[in-house]
Amino acid sequence: MQSEILQRLRRGRVLVEYSSPNIAKKFHAGHLRSTIIGNFIANLKEALGNDVIRVNYLGDWGMQFGLLGAGFQRLGSQEKLRENALQHLFEVYVQVNREAEQDESVRLAAAEFFRRLEQHDQQALLLWQQFREISVKEYRRVYERLGIHFNHYSGESFHQSKIQDVLTSLQTQGLLKTTEKGTGVVDLSEAGDMSSYCTVLRSDGTSLYITRDIAAAVDRKEMFSFDEMIYVTDKSQSGHFWQLFLILRMLGHSWAERCVHVPFGLVQGMSTRSGDVVFLEDVLDEARNRMLQNMHQTRTSKELSDPALTAEQIGISALIVQDFKGPLISDYKFNWDQVLQAQGDTGVFLQYTHARLCSLLRTQASVSHTHFDPCHLQDIRSLSTLQHLLRYDEVLLQSALELQPRYLVNFLITLCHLVSSAHRDLSVKGSALSVAQARLHLFSCTCSVLASGMRLLGITPVQKM
Repeated sequence: MQSEILQRLRRGRVLVEYSSPNIAKKFHAGHLRSTIIGNFIANLKEALGNDVIRVNYLGDWGMQFGLLGAGFQRLGSQEKLRENALQHLFEVYVQVNREAEQDESVRLAAAEFFRRLEQHDQQALLLWQQFREISVKEYRRVYERLGIHFNHYSGESFHQSKIQDVLTSLQTQGLLKTTEKGTGVVDLSEAGDMSSYCTVLRSDGTSLYITRDIAAAVDRKEMFSFDEMIYVTDKSQSGHFWQLFLILRMLGHSWAERCVHVPFGLVQGMSTRSGDVVFLEDVLDEARNRMLQNMHQTRTSKELSDPALTAEQIGISALIVQDFKGPLISDYKFNWDQVLQAQGDTGVFLQYTHARLCSLLRTQASVSHTHFDPCHLQDIRSLSTLQHLLRYDEVLLQSALELQPRYLVNFLITLCHLVSSAHRDLSVKGSALSVAQARLHLFSCTCSVLASGMRLLGITPVQKM
């Protein structure tokens, strides 16, 4: 990774915030994009020599916990919580939400519970803590399936103590204004005429999402002394991050210039055979089961020690490549048949090519190819593959500058097409030893670059399929 083309990149400590589901809810399929995009950015930054801190900033505070807390005290059951925790919390939340739309007293009870949380009421905090622990335990299981890890499980609740400091700073610098309704706002307009403003405090004195985000950013800078902070969320939050970075700069934090929001579009039509999908685990199960079915039909699964695990790894790679093929900001339509094709430009094709190269290197293990004569690689197939391999660092540079995975995906797909043609036309078996050594070296290098690129994308390369 130390080639000349990559030397120009600035290195330092990079904090990447991604995934960030809301606690007390099952992991929604909608969080898949933030999770895999953030993981790719963290992997890439790390591979390029940065010290990376991976943060999962859980939605674990706010008015919805007022609703859930008040609802659970009335409708919840500790027994059901032990049996199927997140499903039970989901059911309570749906019911209390429905009631709150019709009944003012339910809304008042929710507001009161959240106020108790913000004032550190022991009983309210204990219940909230239980919801949080249950959720994190469940999420870790899902992340393990995706091969994803975090250095820190943070959350809006972690930065409560800093909120008062933020409000004091805003007040001291004359940035905090109180409206007739009693809410606290910051004027963001250039003319100072309140034509654009941001609410940072409710009239009852409780904090909002933006207030907690300002506190979290200041807290993280003190805690981690990062050089760059990257937020990965859907594009509907672009306005929120524009406000966040502007308020941080207004407070005099010059490091806000090095805060970046990576926005992404929505996935349309992601559903399973059992109907519209809600939960990510259903999608992962569906990808594994469909892939297993395909493998059984081609009879390849008999040779595998754990066909279900291989099917899972290939299924996940198919989901990732499908997601990463276009600009992240674009919405895209999800199609199972396209995603799992072995012949198309898919994650299955990447895995299939890698497994074929591994198989070739295994069967020719007796042929040493550390020393070889490059004059045997002057045919069009070899030269095309070699020229493409030389672009790898250039592609990593472009990916790092734009924080977009599509360049790497397209590079790997083209590499697979080139090496598939080379593998078909340039036989190793039956060739003169010097020719076989040169060709094996080419296939070995291609296999190595392919595996390296796949790992950056968050894909585990399979050896057999």
